[in-house]
Amino acid sequence: MNNILEARDIVKHYADHKALDGVSIDIPENCIYGLLGPNGAGKTTFIRIINRITGPDQGYITLKGKPLNDNDISTIGYLPEERGLYKKMKVSEQIIYLARLKGMSNSDATSSMKQWLEKFDISDWKSKKIEELSKGMQQKIQFISTVIHKPEIVILDEPFSGFDPVNAELIKNEIIELKNNGSTIILSTHNMNSVEEMCDEISLINRSKVMLQGNVNDIRRKYKKHLFRVVVSEDDIYSDRNIFEIVERKPLVNGYQSIIKANRGIGNNELINDISGNFTIECFEELLPSMQEIFIEVVKS
Repeated sequence: MNNILEARDIVKHYADHKALDGVSIDIPENCIYGLLGPNGAGKTTFIRIINRITGPDQGYITLKGKPLNDNDISTIGYLPEERGLYKKMKVSEQIIYLARLKGMSNSDATSSMKQWLEKFDISDWKSKKIEELSKGMQQKIQFISTVIHKPEIVILDEPFSGFDPVNAELIKNEIIELKNNGSTIILSTHNMNSVEEMCDEISLINRSKVMLQGNVNDIRRKYKKHLFRVVVSEDDIYSDRNIFEIVERKPLVNGYQSIIKANRGIGNNELINDISGNFTIECFEELLPSMQEIFIEVVKS
């Protein structure tokens, strides 16, 4: 897979504070890339450097193999965590204004705006002033303004903030559709469920450094604890060879469920053969750690 964006050895200081310390990140084309980390880790600084709002003290960023420059900003859509709409402007004026700043013609911006308002079922609000809208409605307008020019890279900083579950699902589906239509999404969020559901790759920044990066599924397998959920139709399970320990157990209506931890070096097939020698297995699944658990473990280490 080709990388659309590459950051190499990025360093950024603010007075005596080092916001980024040798950060290198490769973001593949046409993926959803999670940029994770606790507050103050350096994520927003990195995003601001990509958007040419500020520059690195050391290091560089390339876009499609060429040094990132000011002209490339028209190919990027940026939704900051701190929203920035003009309160006195009407919805239609706001969207068209921001679209024109990204290089769209007035006619194209107007046509695309109408399509997006219809898609979000908010066409009746186009003549309302931004200050008259609810926070969730303003969020929708900001999202539309971010993606209306069909950017190659879409940077979303906490895009689900302020949304109820129904509208959060709506935005999630739109992000996935953007990816399916060829955009690369950089998603900065504290919502680890969204990371597991949506992200292909992630980087976790903590204390100004990249602490963890790679494919989400590979990372979850790397941090596995050798835990399994086993349901049998008989009584509680045991091992003839003591190759696992029972961590948790509970009776079911028809059978028993156990959470077991396999001894290191014991494979799935060996575990299944050991249990099935004495019991009828109704369910057997490996329990991989969640990204939330991994996030906490890495940040606290």
